Amino acid sequence: QVQLVESGGGLVQTGASLRLSCAASGRTFSTYLMAWFRQAPGKEREVVTVFPASGRTIYYADSVKGRFTVSRDNARNTVYLQMNSLKPEDTAVYYCAMSSRVYYSHFEKDYDYWGQGTQVTVSS
Repeated sequence: QVQLVESGGGLVQTGASLRLSCAASGRTFSTYLMAWFRQAPGKEREVVTVFPASGRTIYYADSVKGRFTVSRDNARNTVYLQMNSLKPEDTAVYYCAMSSRVYYSHFEKDYDYWGQGTQVTVSS
């Protein structure tokens, strides 16, 4: 049974930083694809970043490129999302996701495991 647990969300002001963590248990995730998605109020869930097991071809959505950085610590079974220069439009519930089936994907349907989500609210 794989569990993903996110933490690190909160309420911050525009321009602040947050670091989200996603800890995986039940399976060593070093060989699996990881991603962060987010869902803003009234909007569909969207991909934020995709981090393949190889560490190559990391994807960032245009809206976060240059501000967000994803990393993973395989020894700790944890993936991080460092978010800098936060904007009100970054307000959303952030989810980490893991896929054991595909090498690389932007699509929710390809991810087998999901965390419960962590709320990020950026005030103007």
